Amino acid sequence: MPEPEKHLNREIGVLGLSANIINIIIGAGIFVLPAIVAAKLGSASILAYLFCGILITLMMLCYAEVGSQITETGGAYTYLEKTFGDYVGFIAAILFLIASISATAAVANAIIEVIFNLIPAIESEVFKIGFFVFLYTGLAYINSIGLSKGIGLVKLITLLKLVPLLLLVILGFKDVSFSNLVWESSPSFEQIGSTSLILFFAYTGSASALSVSGEVINPQKTIPRAILLSALSITVIYILIQTVSQGILGDSLAEYTEQPLAEVAARIAGPIGFTLLTIGTAVSMFGGVSSKILSMPRLLFAASKDSVIPIQSLSKIHPKFNTPYVAIIVFAALCFAFSALGGFRQLAILSSATALLIALGIALAAMKLRRRTDVKTTEKTFRIPGGYTVPILSCIAILWLLSNLSSNKLIGIGIAILVLSLIYFVKRELQKRT
Repeated sequence: MPEPEKHLNREIGVLGLSANIINIIIGAGIFVLPAIVAAKLGSASILAYLFCGILITLMMLCYAEVGSQITETGGAYTYLEKTFGDYVGFIAAILFLIASISATAAVANAIIEVIFNLIPAIESEVFKIGFFVFLYTGLAYINSIGLSKGIGLVKLITLLKLVPLLLLVILGFKDVSFSNLVWESSPSFEQIGSTSLILFFAYTGSASALSVSGEVINPQKTIPRAILLSALSITVIYILIQTVSQGILGDSLAEYTEQPLAEVAARIAGPIGFTLLTIGTAVSMFGGVSSKILSMPRLLFAASKDSVIPIQSLSKIHPKFNTPYVAIIVFAALCFAFSALGGFRQLAILSSATALLIALGIALAAMKLRRRTDVKTTEKTFRIPGGYTVPILSCIAILWLLSNLSSNKLIGIGIAILVLSLIYFVKRELQKRT
């Protein structure tokens, strides 16, 4: 029998949870997105950030309400499993894990590519595999020997990734040409919407970060506060970065599709600035991996504890450190395998669609939980003002974003759900017979 969840320590406060959300969401994307957004909207790019910021705030308000009521480990998986049952929980857990593992592995490969670009002499398959062993073994070890160690690393990396970005903004304002920020024409709603669809994926990650919900201090207050603080902080940082990048590079921003922020840094501080921002990109990506190794094993732990994933050893808790150490080791090992094997990156298309589907499920859960009598709420439970307005608007926004996904992504996610549904019902029948 798995040990009760009470053996997991509640040690994460508002700052720690906010850092985990920011660390996962602000990854490599912001280092390339300014050029992509500028290519579509030019000097009016800020509109896409504002539009996307509003949409993500609606979605995260739903996370805040549901997260303040269901406070167990597992985050979005647990929210959906407790609200809609084992079937939805199983589909969400497996899709979420596949998307997270493939995306984490893709980021790990991107880190090694940055290292090889900086130091071409060490480029080799042996060094690459050795780096992956060091990366995943080190992160698995740190997170296994105590929650405070894992969340401490996340706080440190979050600070290290934000410092160069904030310095870029602060130092860059003196070089901004405000003529580059003047709108020559107003973009259409369709243009803003299509650009926001791309930009939305720079905001995904909160579902993964909330997997540590069962280890959050005073979750009824901490979870909503951390979600709203991180959403506001991320939107402000993104807008400032886009403004400085557009203000310095002007129309040429769209031409620097690979490393636009590094080019901005080069304009501010020369080759040293370029190199430092390139290193900052690698640090930012490492931060995302570290948060995934902290957060996602909690989903494995919770799904095993609920018997949604029928591998009971995944729900073991370390007798000394009170961490789900088996789940941490297994998740890190899977990430290593995907990273080392390569050729998996097509699986990363699941990440974006899964993020939207999970967000849709959370919005629906927010509405359903308000109607359920078996979920007790207290005065401390967070409630979104305006009744069902925000969840309904979230559903409309998510369905609209899903409708703009490519047919390949929609077909891929549909096939994945069908296969997982078959596996679930076969598993259930086998369990009935035993």
